Amino acid sequence: MSQHFISVEALKRQFPGSDKAVFEDLWFGVEKGEFVCIIGHSGCGKTTVLNILAGLDTPSDGAIIFDGKAVEGPSLDRAVVFQGHALMPWMSVLDNVLFAVQSRWPAWPKARAIEHARKYIAMVGLAGAEAKRPAQLSGGMKQRVGIARALSTEPKTLLMDEPFSALDALTRGTLQDEVLRLRAATNLTVFMITHDVDEAMLLADRIVLMTNGPGARIAEILVNTLPKDRSRETLHQLPDYYPIRNHLLDFLVRRSKAFTPPAGWDARKPPHVYAAAPKAGLGVGLDGAAAE
Repeated sequence: MSQHFISVEALKRQFPGSDKAVFEDLWFGVEKGEFVCIIGHSGCGKTTVLNILAGLDTPSDGAIIFDGKAVEGPSLDRAVVFQGHALMPWMSVLDNVLFAVQSRWPAWPKARAIEHARKYIAMVGLAGAEAKRPAQLSGGMKQRVGIARALSTEPKTLLMDEPFSALDALTRGTLQDEVLRLRAATNLTVFMITHDVDEAMLLADRIVLMTNGPGARIAEILVNTLPKDRSRETLHQLPDYYPIRNHLLDFLVRRSKAFTPPAGWDARKPPHVYAAAPKAGLGVGLDGAAAE
C-alpha cells in the first residue's frame, strides 16, 4: 500500500500491562489532497492512530508510511490541530503563530516571519486580534488560532483530533465552513477524527469506519458520493444524504459492536461502500450489492 501518500500498514497498538491490543491489523491509505475522516466509538483507538501518524506515539507492530518515508517521530510536515486548542496562554495570538513559523524557518528575519504569521491569522478571520491572549478569546477563536498555527508551517498534511467537539453548534458550523474554504484554497491533505456523522459527511471524501475496541478493526470505508460543492445549509436536501447518514448511524449503533469478518476477509483491502452504484471492482453499494 505504500503507493499512497499516507499508508497505514498492519498497524497495531497494545499498551504495556494490557493483554489485548486497542486495535490490530489496520490497513488503509490516504491520497494526496484527500480529506479522510475516521469514526468509531470511544476506546477503538482513533486518537492513537492519529498520534502515531503525528509521530507522538509508536506502534506495537506495523508502520505508517508518509510521503514515501516511515513515520518515526514528529515532523512539521504533519501539523496537528488538537481537541483542546493547546495554545501557550502567556503568548499573544501573533506570538503563538509566530512560534510555529520560526520553528519551521529559523533563519528567516523576524519581520518576514511576522508577515507570514499575520497572513495565516487573517486567513482564519482573526485580523485585528493579534495582540490578544488566549484568555481573551472565545473557544471558537482559540481553535481558529490553532488552525492558523498549523497552517502557517505550510505542512503536507493536517491532522485534526475532534477539533470542534467542545464548541457550541453555531461556532462548530462556522469553523466547519472555514475548514471547507481553507481546504478548497490549499488542496491540503487532511486526516480528521470526529464523532459527528454530519460533520464527516460534510467534510470528508472518504469515511473510515472502526469497530469497537479492544481489538478494533476497520470494518469498511465509505466513499462520500455527495457533490464536492456541498454546504451545511443544503446537505440534507441531497439525494444520497439519508442513505449515507443511515448507513453510518447503523454502523455506530449496531454493526460496530458485533462486527465479525466475513469469509474471505482481507484486512489489507477494507471494503469500500457507496451510496450510489459503485464503479466496477471497487466495492459494494449501501444495499450490499456487489459491484459488477
